[in-house]
Amino acid sequence: MSEPEKTSAILAVDLDGTLLKSDMLYESFWSAASQNWRSALRAVTALADGKAALKRALAQSAPVDVETLPYNAEVLAYIANHRAEGGQVALVTATDQDIADRIAAHLGVFDAVYGSDGQRNLKGDKKAAFLVETYGEGGFVYMGDHEADLAVWPRGLSAVTVNAPEALREKAATLGVPVEHLGSSQREYAPYLKALRPHQWLKNILVFLPMMLAQQFTLATVAVSLLAFVAFSLVASSVYVLNDLLDLSADRAHPRKCKRPFAAGSLPIAHGSFLAAGLFGGGLILSLLAGPAFLFVLLSYYAMTTAYSFYFKRRMVIDICVLAGLYTMRIVAGGVAAAIPLSMWLLAFSIFLFFALAAVKRQAELVDNMKEGKLGPTGRGYHVEDLAIISQMAIGAGYISVLVLALYMNSDQVVLMYPNPEILWGICLVLLFWVSWIVMKTHRGEMHDDPIIFAVKDRISRICGLLVVGFILGGVLI
Repeated sequence: MSEPEKTSAILAVDLDGTLLKSDMLYESFWSAASQNWRSALRAVTALADGKAALKRALAQSAPVDVETLPYNAEVLAYIANHRAEGGQVALVTATDQDIADRIAAHLGVFDAVYGSDGQRNLKGDKKAAFLVETYGEGGFVYMGDHEADLAVWPRGLSAVTVNAPEALREKAATLGVPVEHLGSSQREYAPYLKALRPHQWLKNILVFLPMMLAQQFTLATVAVSLLAFVAFSLVASSVYVLNDLLDLSADRAHPRKCKRPFAAGSLPIAHGSFLAAGLFGGGLILSLLAGPAFLFVLLSYYAMTTAYSFYFKRRMVIDICVLAGLYTMRIVAGGVAAAIPLSMWLLAFSIFLFFALAAVKRQAELVDNMKEGKLGPTGRGYHVEDLAIISQMAIGAGYISVLVLALYMNSDQVVLMYPNPEILWGICLVLLFWVSWIVMKTHRGEMHDDPIIFAVKDRISRICGLLVVGFILGGVLI
């Protein structure tokens, strides 16, 4: 069809899914939840007075950083071209007026701004009636992306769809007005997989540790450990999705995390809300097959991670303790699932080693902040001047984990299980080197956001892992 007449009518632009690769209703909710989950829940009660009231309540609960929102570059270019040809542009959105005003002030490309006012939800038929009342029948070109916009497009001079699916494009073509399509009609599924962070499932290999250390490789033990791994991976992915939703603003301000699907706008936040619930439900169903004890551990893990996401990650020191506990809970879950008693040596070693790795994670964040000149609070309860203390915590806890391991090597349990236990002492030397290595790499700003992922990608760390496996095999076989 012919292109819309750009200069004879005002260009009315929708916000959610059109100008913005996101939805401000969900943005507002998760912004409020990240700062105070109670205020977010109180705001939801306003839904009894209508959706517009809900949007107003959420907008007032917590401010959204409009400068870092994922705007659609193609739409902005279209607006710029329209203005260059002498046309005017209005932002007409169901988003609350206060947020719409702040977005318009930030972008500086709109001649008028109209949003929901707490009573009227400016969407669908109501938006169509408002535009006709304001600009007249056929007095505007409307740019949108949603099924609700089918009520608006035929009232204007022409229509512009943005990233509309093929079915919506076909419906728009039957409205009797010229239609122009921006973006793609195909949905990409890669962002969904990326949001699950499957590379993080490497941490869940810890559930196999009790089985391996006890040298119990029966079919039943392997099967239940594998089931525990899958259940933990699903629940962990649910937590990662929840974390991403709560950390939208912080992620968008981060040089690497800004590319995460929800922060970048490549995955709808609304889908993330349902995805987190679905993954948790799937993990819960599988955990029932592993027995009530495993279910209890998994629910405890989820409760602790949720508490971490909403509260503990912003509290200094206790956030590191919680992270160390979450790593250790994976080992506990593996032992419970396979009905293998856990050694106090193993638990003590795990707590200290994972405390060190959690401290390294915070150390890496502070090093990044220092390089970027961010000297104030980091959103994690720390200041850049805390870097030296955090580094000492990482080194101290790491070295203590080596000491615990050395004491374990001298225990009667090791002598009974390994024909040549003296070979296992090589593990202590490797671990002592690796803890020092990873802290030094972090100090130099070469650490990934997660030390476990860094270790998988780092050649020296992989060599250390192979050496550890070699010493274990030597202790068993030689």
